[in-house]
Amino acid sequence: MPEKTDSQAARLRKGTGGGRPPGFDEARYKKRNTVERAINLLKQYRAVATRYDKRGYVFLGTATAAALAIWLRS
Repeated sequence: MPEKTDSQAARLRKGTGGGRPPGFDEARYKKRNTVERAINLLKQYRAVATRYDKRGYVFLGTATAAALAIWLRS
């Protein structure tokens, strides 16, 4: 099916920003998805999601305790 001339013109006006999506690296996406899922699991714990702790080391302990609970559950 031939492409309409106005569609061709619109695609050319967009330049490099329009048209095809950027390159897709499947391995990188899988790693990113794994990290994102792990962070979402940690955010199920209110203390980790809200981060009310004033000190960094206290928050690190809270996140470690949440990670330990997730690890023991699985």
